[in-house]
Amino acid sequence: MTLLSLAISSIILLAIISDVVGAPQGYTSSARQFISLTRKTQPSRNISEWAEYAKNLRDATIAKYSSQLSQKRGTGENLLVNQGIDTSFYGSLVVGTPPHPFDVILDTGSSDMWVSSSTCQSTCAGTGNFDSAKSSTFKNMNKNFSVTYEKGYAAGTVGKDVVQMAGFTISDQTFGVVTTTAANFLQNPVTGIFGLAWQSLAASGAMPFWQALASNGQWSQPLMAFQLTRFLNDSKAGELEPGGSFTMGYTNESLYTGTINYQDIPNGQASYWLQQITSITVQGKSIFLPSGSDSYAAIDTGTTLVAGPAASIAAIYAQIPGSQPGTGSWEGFYSYPCNTAVVVEISFGGPNWSISPGDFAFTSIPTSDECYGAFYAIPTSGASGTPSWILGDTFLKNVYSVFRYDPPSVGFAALSEIALEMNGLAGGIPSATLGANSAMFTLEPNAAPPTRTSSAVAIVISAFFATLVSFVQA
Repeated sequence: MTLLSLAISSIILLAIISDVVGAPQGYTSSARQFISLTRKTQPSRNISEWAEYAKNLRDATIAKYSSQLSQKRGTGENLLVNQGIDTSFYGSLVVGTPPHPFDVILDTGSSDMWVSSSTCQSTCAGTGNFDSAKSSTFKNMNKNFSVTYEKGYAAGTVGKDVVQMAGFTISDQTFGVVTTTAANFLQNPVTGIFGLAWQSLAASGAMPFWQALASNGQWSQPLMAFQLTRFLNDSKAGELEPGGSFTMGYTNESLYTGTINYQDIPNGQASYWLQQITSITVQGKSIFLPSGSDSYAAIDTGTTLVAGPAASIAAIYAQIPGSQPGTGSWEGFYSYPCNTAVVVEISFGGPNWSISPGDFAFTSIPTSDECYGAFYAIPTSGASGTPSWILGDTFLKNVYSVFRYDPPSVGFAALSEIALEMNGLAGGIPSATLGANSAMFTLEPNAAPPTRTSSAVAIVISAFFATLVSFVQA
């Protein structure tokens, strides 16, 4: 590009800016005012520095103003992947500028979002871990991050960046950048966890992505919902299969029948998604349950099976002839004859929700007719607010589950025929989406929204720098 063409381009760009900004009010197009401009001396930069400077300007413009390029979104869906034959369910999100996709476990039993860092070596599974140096919008918060789960831990540092999921964007979401995890904690291609419980549980102290959207009125309805698939009893199931649906801002009426029965979180405790179990029947017989908080259960998409107090678990298996407590690595579990179809029903004060015999049978013992059940015993900590029960995917595969922000409550509905037909139905694995058409908002207080004029000016300025870089490199 010649110097003359650069000058012509600059004049055109300035003319566009003039048209975008417009003449001051009270002046007609035939009586424009012109203000003389003084060009500041540009800092001395080499070609590489100019290119990096221009790229940062463009990336920052895209991140800040992309919300002006589309309408506000009130609903969104993220298709899930069933990993490890019902072991876990993951979805996709994107982080950074430019955006990079990651697969993350969707976990209503925790509240932190984190992704594995590119500096995390052998203990971090997944592919293409997060490289903060490649995102022009990343902010290091200079704070350590550590969170412990039932089956492992993750540790690293805290950062902020643009995060997109299911058509929604938060420009300054706080999350963990993990540099170490427990061995075998994640399985490829999963690179992190997306916490969907309440902020009070967050180890980072950050407001979860979902809660920020709900509290700022970004959803058409203040709720999110899950439909999970079952491949546990499919002998041809692969390591990765279609996992169902996660929606934000609405419920998918094609995936359930009847009405959704909501029960408020006990005492409004916005921490775990708690429900009080009011009854459990096994083979049609009720078992004894303590009252009050001793029967609180966390509804947890991030847990595979169902865990409960030792006495209650023993009472469940006492209704199954031939059951025996496990030993060694199977401590807390129980075996029972595989030819027994075990039917468990759970109620939270409304309808009874059944768990299929296929989900209750966690696994069979090779060269034996014995199976291990999916309900197992865990010690009760006695800590305030800690649930005695954890109802994971063994239960959730049998219902359409809804998590409502206001009022804080959990709802269940019967799965529709369409949803049931997805069980064991092989198909393509959903791919991560960049969410290019998503709406964006910032969590920073008192942040005024960008004007249409400023957005257009910023785009023009970005184009100018792109032209400048081309000239410098020519």
